Amino acid sequence: MPPDDDTRIEVRAVRARPRHSILKRVVVLGVTGVGLYIVWPNLAKVFSAGPRLATVSPLWGLPLVAAEATSFVCMWALLRMALDVKPWFPIATAQLAGNAFSRIVPGGAAAGGAMQFDMLNTAGIAPARAATSVTAVSLISTATLLGLPVISIGVILVTGASVEHSLFRVGSIAVVACLAAMAGGAVLLFADRPLLWLGGLIERARNRVLPKRRPLEGLPERLVDERDLIRRVLGIGWWKALLFSAGNWLLDLTALLIALAAVGAQPRASVVLLAYVVAAFLGMIPITPGGLGFVEAGLVGTLGLAGIGADQALLATLVYRLVSYWLPMPAGAVAYFLHERRYGRRRGGTAGP
Repeated sequence: MPPDDDTRIEVRAVRARPRHSILKRVVVLGVTGVGLYIVWPNLAKVFSAGPRLATVSPLWGLPLVAAEATSFVCMWALLRMALDVKPWFPIATAQLAGNAFSRIVPGGAAAGGAMQFDMLNTAGIAPARAATSVTAVSLISTATLLGLPVISIGVILVTGASVEHSLFRVGSIAVVACLAAMAGGAVLLFADRPLLWLGGLIERARNRVLPKRRPLEGLPERLVDERDLIRRVLGIGWWKALLFSAGNWLLDLTALLIALAAVGAQPRASVVLLAYVVAAFLGMIPITPGGLGFVEAGLVGTLGLAGIGADQALLATLVYRLVSYWLPMPAGAVAYFLHERRYGRRRGGTAGP
């Protein structure tokens, strides 16, 4: 009996998937290579400050690591709250491993999020809850970062601290983006119609772009359901989520301030906050893993605009990135090993829609 048209379409789709996957990987690797080539001169400048690490007292490492570790704890607390689970172990190990993985592969944010979702599912958290909570936490964290320039510019205006005009202009743009994001987030959080419209738009676009895949159905209603779930979980404790998210960013900023103090720089914290936010947004550029190179280049440049000498900016950036970027990688590997040892590779979650 000859195969019908639907069977032929499915066979062609299955054959096309490996080619599409290989092509996608080649493109991602190519873009990553170009990105690293562009930022490599600035990255090499930061690494060239390595010999001068001997001039930094090892005692500075204690508050540096403590600040960065506490920053991670704040993120775990935020995830724990969104997931509505009590154990810390699966949350901490999944976040550490996903964060480390995102820093070693191209397109790291998506890959790290997928690993984190899979590990949470393995630990017994339902897939729908894990996916929604991880996404919600990411949005809350980004919105908080957008809000930090409001604090910085407010302090600068009150205290009259001197700041380079271009840096102030970028921070002002971030403030406008923050207000727009807060307004849009509030609408999506409390109104159903805009979220249904957005879900329908995404659903139609996906089905049009991938006509040979099984059609996506019911996305707008699922978005509303999951939004309501997160809203119920956070409930009247939304202010705790805001504190945890702010603590995650501000403690990471504290690590940068400690690194600056360790190299002898004494800038105003409000101006450094503005430089930090600009560099953090550069780190979100999904070209190199974890924004490698872009963060270093952006941080050295913005610290220079904040009035810090080039040598001090290079050394402080190297110290800060050693603790915030490179140190979490082995920690993530250990977390993955411990997670696998406890939960194995089974699928522990009760399958959600």
